[in-house]
Amino acid sequence: MTTTHSNYPFPVASEEFQGKRVLVTGGTKGAGEAMVRRFLLAGARVCTAARSPLPAGQAPTLFVQADLGSADGIRALAGRVLDEWGGVDILVNCVGGSDAPNGGYSALTDEHWQTALNMNLLAAVRCDRHFLPGMIERKAGVILHVASIQHRLPLYDSTLAYAAAKGALSTYSKGLANEVGPLGVRVNMISPGFIETSGAHGMIVALAASRGTDESTARQAIMDTIGGIPIGRPAQPEEVAELAAFLASPRAASIHGSDYVIDGGTMPTTS
Repeated sequence: MTTTHSNYPFPVASEEFQGKRVLVTGGTKGAGEAMVRRFLLAGARVCTAARSPLPAGQAPTLFVQADLGSADGIRALAGRVLDEWGGVDILVNCVGGSDAPNGGYSALTDEHWQTALNMNLLAAVRCDRHFLPGMIERKAGVILHVASIQHRLPLYDSTLAYAAAKGALSTYSKGLANEVGPLGVRVNMISPGFIETSGAHGMIVALAASRGTDESTARQAIMDTIGGIPIGRPAQPEEVAELAAFLASPRAASIHGSDYVIDGGTMPTTS
């Protein structure tokens, strides 16, 4: 049965992922949080994890508070999920981000680089290492790596290390797909552009206030810094969640080793 929901803008088939075990890392904010809602509405059991406590109003099936930027944190997450569920059918490696300072390459210390690699590359590598053996044993499973268009269009001023880590994630994802595809596991990557999450909207509001302008002008200024968005707006988190749900579903059974860009046209098709 396909139903509509007050907290989700698209109709969802309530039994689409019935019986599936889904892990979405970084699923308490932004696109990750929208993915958690999407899989829950479709009947899956959904686990997510984050460094901070679970925000009020969110209700995944299972929540693990852990630092996913560390090997110990990933080990704690995997141990809990494997103990309680025995494994996962769908793994969405969504955790990531950057808190590096502005200033280009010279502002980035070894610590900034290591943090970027831990969150945006090694978190996925470590999660895959824990959950892939079960998928291979069952000869079934889906892994999605959430990257960014910055792996091909890096913004050097403040997110160079982030972009480089996502570039490494892209190479890793393609290589992993070549290895485990014949063993029954599909691997794909999603590369979003500018997504208007609640955090991004807060940035728009702050920029508007600092410049004495309105939100529309501030939003356009941000879009201009990334090279523009031909459709005229950022993506919404739920739009990214819909792409993830499609790629995780049997409808995408022949899609493997691919990178799906969702950026409103920012990245030229010839890149």
